[in-house]
Amino acid sequence: MAGLQSALKLKQAGKRVLVLEARDRVGGRAMPGEICGQTIDLGGQWVGPQQTLLHAQAREQGVRTYPQHTRGASVLSFNGKVSRYTSDIPRLSLLSLLELGLLERRWQKEMASLPTTGEPWAAAKAEEWDAHTLESWILGHVRTAEAREFARVVTRAVLCTEPRQVSYLYFLEYLRQGRGLKALTGAEGGAQQDKFVGGAWQISKRMADRLEDSVKLNAPVLAVEQDDQTVTVVTETARYSARRLIMAVPPILASKIVFNQPLPSKRNALHERMPMGSVIKIHVAYKHAFWRQRGFNGSVVSNDRHFNVVFDQTPDDERLGILVGFIDGDQAIAMSAMTEESRYQQVIADLVHYFGQEAANPIGYVEQDWTREQWSRGCYVAHMPPGVMTSFGDIIRQPCGRIHWAGTETATEWMGYFDGALQSGIRAASEVVAAAL
Repeated sequence: MAGLQSALKLKQAGKRVLVLEARDRVGGRAMPGEICGQTIDLGGQWVGPQQTLLHAQAREQGVRTYPQHTRGASVLSFNGKVSRYTSDIPRLSLLSLLELGLLERRWQKEMASLPTTGEPWAAAKAEEWDAHTLESWILGHVRTAEAREFARVVTRAVLCTEPRQVSYLYFLEYLRQGRGLKALTGAEGGAQQDKFVGGAWQISKRMADRLEDSVKLNAPVLAVEQDDQTVTVVTETARYSARRLIMAVPPILASKIVFNQPLPSKRNALHERMPMGSVIKIHVAYKHAFWRQRGFNGSVVSNDRHFNVVFDQTPDDERLGILVGFIDGDQAIAMSAMTEESRYQQVIADLVHYFGQEAANPIGYVEQDWTREQWSRGCYVAHMPPGVMTSFGDIIRQPCGRIHWAGTETATEWMGYFDGALQSGIRAASEVVAAAL
């Protein structure tokens, strides 16, 4: 979506553009699928009210939204015990809830101290916070076991990685860009408030359709060559030259490309130190949405099961019921090494644990393992371990000669989301227009 947005902006500015796409489809981490005749998103799918760029692009492409189903009780599975709750507050011990409230206030205060320009390395406490993993920070500042576990669940849910693997400074920046914990994790008023009729993948597809023959599929770039006048990209079958190049790929994939003029050492170091999250997205279909009839909204959060975050994905006409959810972090890595049948059995066992025996007889099952996607290497977003942001982060948006950088990882708002991808594409296109061609 970042590259397509850049191309559309440059075309509007009167520039000639060419988009080289490694896959046999456009969209990157937006991907269509189908279950029981129902079109689904195998990649990103939600949009929040604060994500104005994505809303605007969807309107421009004629893709409408509809609300995430939230009516009814949510399920919490914590340390083997299943409970239901109807407010925004899960059923934890009073001390844990009090500590979680204080924790959210502290995170809100600390994220508010970060620069709003997307330069967290310039914050007063940047070095201190970047020296910690989120896990070490949790162990040092959160006392109750339930509150610690909930903080870990949040990390897996939004970053698809473990707290011990991510910098506390990076986590705070992610919170800042996503408008805080409630907006990141919430449905009503949050990043999961709405979905797109027919799927979010349509937005990228329609953007590409507007570019017509300017998009070439199945064209992974192997090498980049630049001199004082031009930049040339090399694929398996062709060479393409231009005045400027925008690279809209995850950092780990950029590290696999050969450059005739070596990138700055700081840039190379950044590419090699930003791993992707690990997630398997799964849809399970039933003859009807039985959980709704029992007063549940289909939403689940768990700290002790593999299929640990679940939402209702039932179509508006309710001709069948669908649940969608995720296996993330270390669990995704472990389950990816198993057979699809093993994953299926585990997912169904988890759904029975949450909703009872009615969940044991699905009519459809579709999974998308993003850890096995060659041109993503994971999902939802790349993250930074301790020390990376303060040592190398300041180069993430800096052009390298005639090469400019886009992609959701380079955003200054809504990093990790389609909205951030669009923002990065607009910025990179503006850099190219402003440059002396």
